[in-house]
Amino acid sequence: MNQIKVQLDSRTSASYKIHIGLDIIDRIGVLLNKGNWINRHIIITDSRVNTLHGERVVDTLRPMDLKIDLIDFPAGEASKNIQTSLRLVENLMALGADRHTALIALGGGVTGDMTGFIASIFMRGLPFFQIPTTLMAQVDSSIGGKTGIDIPAGKNLLGTFYQPQAVFIDLSFLQTLPDLEFNNGLAEILKHGIIEDPQLLTSLEEEIQAVKKREPKLLEKIITKSCRIKKRIVEMDEKEGGLRRILNFGHTLGHALEAESGYTISHGQAVAIGMVYAATLSEKLNYLSSMDRERIESLIKAFELPHRIPRDLDTKALMSRLTKDKKKEGALIPFILLKKIGLPFINGEISDTIIRETIEALKA
Repeated sequence: MNQIKVQLDSRTSASYKIHIGLDIIDRIGVLLNKGNWINRHIIITDSRVNTLHGERVVDTLRPMDLKIDLIDFPAGEASKNIQTSLRLVENLMALGADRHTALIALGGGVTGDMTGFIASIFMRGLPFFQIPTTLMAQVDSSIGGKTGIDIPAGKNLLGTFYQPQAVFIDLSFLQTLPDLEFNNGLAEILKHGIIEDPQLLTSLEEEIQAVKKREPKLLEKIITKSCRIKKRIVEMDEKEGGLRRILNFGHTLGHALEAESGYTISHGQAVAIGMVYAATLSEKLNYLSSMDRERIESLIKAFELPHRIPRDLDTKALMSRLTKDKKKEGALIPFILLKKIGLPFINGEISDTIIRETIEALKA
């Protein structure tokens, strides 16, 4: 089992380990038991993950002298809102949760974001753990302490920075993951390679078929590499004051696409399109070579991710979404662009005309 330490500003209380391996649920129980000041654990999961894994996880953890309860909510991005959060809080109250209770997020990004958000505000803060079951959550959303819920105006507009006590990445969960969800996670791994590690990108190019077959040893290798990239950036900029913003490569337009499609476009699909868009903007503004832009687009297509904006999404509506992005600076919409693969930068001086024209050019 690989372990990665996330060290935040020398604050021991905010630092934690990422544990990565195959079939490690039994070891999760041993590690959870070390928190002897916690007298019970409540798993929060969605209805789909509960059906697939809930009983197995509970049955594995309960014999280890852990008091475990489980509550769930309807699966899907549509549940990531204040109403669902309040219902979960009511369930916690009914179970008698107190400040010696820890929450466990078992699921994908929606579950992790919402559980972390609830943990950060319930009784002014409960400890929580991440057990991500999707590839995207394993390499991205479970690491770094971002929590949040959606409101009608946009994605993750209510949220906090709140670090987990530990992250447990069990590769066995990936075997039941639908291809669409697996490919969503590959979008974030590709992003890490594009912004930080060209060698990771080369490995993905050379091992496309092995990645698609989900070979465990290869997955453990690329997931560990991806987690190390995320952890290094988070350590240098925990609360997205500067460097961490490069992790938003592809996300500025991506979030607008998600919201405008009513979340029928998944996060990974939206980020994939957003990365092609950001690379196209970079080329259009004479920062990125056409060769690098084509390489990015080819890899996204090779992993069966979309690379064009659906024609039925209204450009004016997308522009409106962009102006409400939480990372906006005054009237400027900052985009993460590329000078070359592995060298991203923040540009907030792109005219609305160029933003609009590039959206139109990328429509399928």
